[in-house]
Amino acid sequence: MVLYRKYRPDTLSLVRGQDHITKTLSNALRADKLSHAYIFTGPKGTGKTTIARILAKGANCLKLVKGDPCNVCKNCKEINDSRSLDIIEIDGASNRGIEEIRDLREGIKFSPNTLRFKVFIIDEVHMLTTPAFNALLKTLEEPPSHALFVLATTEPHKVLSTIMSRCQRFDFKKLGFGEIVKLLSEVSKKEKIKIDLGALKLLAVVSEGNMRDAFSLLDQLIAQGGGKIT
Repeated sequence: MVLYRKYRPDTLSLVRGQDHITKTLSNALRADKLSHAYIFTGPKGTGKTTIARILAKGANCLKLVKGDPCNVCKNCKEINDSRSLDIIEIDGASNRGIEEIRDLREGIKFSPNTLRFKVFIIDEVHMLTTPAFNALLKTLEEPPSHALFVLATTEPHKVLSTIMSRCQRFDFKKLGFGEIVKLLSEVSKKEKIKIDLGALKLLAVVSEGNMRDAFSLLDQLIAQGGGKIT
């Protein structure tokens, strides 16, 4: 398994560099005060989809631990194993038409199969066509109580303002240089990889705040072999 998937956080407390977001969402889960729709904006590789999945799990967790999903109840296990029919992930780039959103609207009408919430995660939502946006808007205006939407985008300026106004917005930031170096160092030790601090710093510079890219670059270096990475 590639590193960024192997070390993907499964609780909000494990997410790095987005404390302004994880703290707010954790408090909302703890108080059972979730919005019906969120929009996550920011550069690629900063954790938007990861946090969307954790939020979906937390909303359905049977025994939250300090505002975090427990990862041991049957609902958490079902979601972690990608077995839940109530967590629907849609790629806005390849499902951008009116028909796909109409199908989504039809599916929303039905109650969840096993979970408390039916969660719709729409990635790259800015890629939807105008008719699809309008159809989505109608759903966001009058959502059923069992529906939770999490929209993610790298280009918020392309999302209709009427859509934005109906969502709680969270702006993700690039990870800091020190945060990336620290996390790469921790992962390298767990993987028993010998790597110079200078190499870690170079990876942090080249990745430009994108943790997923930093992991991918480290994966490539490991695959090259040759002992210690300098």
